[in-house]
Amino acid sequence: MSSSAPQHPRPADGHRLWSVDEHLADVLGAVRPLEPIELQLLDAQGCVLVEDVTVPVALPPFDNSSMDGYAVRTADVQGASEEFPAVLAVVGDVAAGSGELPTVGPGEAARIMTGAPLPPGAEAVVPVEWTDGGTGGGAAAGMTPASAAPEQAGGEVRVHRAAEARAHVRARGSDVQAGDLALAAGTVLGPPQIALLAAIGRGTVRVRPRPRVVVLSTGSELVQPGEPLTAGTIYDSNSFALAAAARDAGAIAYRVGAVADDADTLRSTIEDQLIRADLLVTTGGVSVGAYDVVKEALSSVGSASSSASSSGSAGTGEDDVDVDATRIDFRKLAMQPGKPQGFGTIGPDHTPLLALPGNPVSSYVSFELFVRPAIRTLMGLPESEVRRPSVRAVLKADEALGSPAGRRQFLRGKYDAESGTVSPVGGSGSHLIAALAHADSLMVVPEDVTSVEPGTELEVVLLG
Repeated sequence: MSSSAPQHPRPADGHRLWSVDEHLADVLGAVRPLEPIELQLLDAQGCVLVEDVTVPVALPPFDNSSMDGYAVRTADVQGASEEFPAVLAVVGDVAAGSGELPTVGPGEAARIMTGAPLPPGAEAVVPVEWTDGGTGGGAAAGMTPASAAPEQAGGEVRVHRAAEARAHVRARGSDVQAGDLALAAGTVLGPPQIALLAAIGRGTVRVRPRPRVVVLSTGSELVQPGEPLTAGTIYDSNSFALAAAARDAGAIAYRVGAVADDADTLRSTIEDQLIRADLLVTTGGVSVGAYDVVKEALSSVGSASSSASSSGSAGTGEDDVDVDATRIDFRKLAMQPGKPQGFGTIGPDHTPLLALPGNPVSSYVSFELFVRPAIRTLMGLPESEVRRPSVRAVLKADEALGSPAGRRQFLRGKYDAESGTVSPVGGSGSHLIAALAHADSLMVVPEDVTSVEPGTELEVVLLG
């Protein structure tokens, strides 16, 4: 749950159009980073570290070999060549994990494996390929397994090349020293960071957990993929797209099968899902149609409590809904696609709920603009990592692109970093899923622009 009670969404102002920036600011103003918890390393993958982690012991903790070969004294192999090899007595094996180590004296060598500690007296490691491997023949290609030839841990080895001091030796603390900063607070823990934590002996770490996001799609016409279509039905793609997008943003996503256009069923489903949600996302049912069930369901819930909570609410607009003393606002945004939007907090823990439109492209664009930043804020990421990165690019198109006056339009595009250009993919229709699948960016046309000529520089939001 969030670390402090979120702010309520700002009251709606009649039927005015909200700007994209106003709506996003309202969403982020109601979201707080989740409370830190202690997690096992693998459970912490994808989470944000909330504390600096220092190195308790040097890494590596001892001088060790970077090669399979022989630990030697440099004086004993000085001037060694294939014609005149240095002949050394092998005093034993040093394997990785060895405890008691043989001492290497003058004229001696110890067979050593990669990662094994450098034995006392040794100053360098000569790779096995620089030796005869103890066979008395030519240059060795590798070592015979100890179990197959235990005698090679003794006898003699011929060294064909000289070695400088510390050759093929990983020095103690050459990676990190005790007391060094291993990872700073705010680091997102990926596989390399998990590896470092394990290497310095940390079994658990304190992080902000990955947000749990529940995705519900609505519509009696929706059928789950794999099932047969009947007259008037379509496959539910939104819940899959948004659940995948939530995972991509860093969340743990729970996809709920499509809910029919019935307000009671939707209310019951939302109530059931609250127990496992840090954020709820619905898609569909937020416009002005007779079957816009999300709006109906939340309005109905709110009407039961509106009389008790209205005295504590300021400036209730026509589309405002109170739910458990919190507010869900249904708004119209000055954007295309994605004009109808809903936002608020719901339930005893003030769980944020974002209600997105049902057209597939509208739904996905809305997720990228509003839900993804909310997820990243819940994770505790810095502001610079909350939104998708954007660049400036030159429009590459055969003709001018039209855009409605007063709306910020988001068009699917293909960005070419090498040329600094972006090309439109598909049309502007909010149902064109195939075009979305081939796009890697969104071209942003400002509210005051109605036509964009080829060669014009645009803001481009990168989706990959």
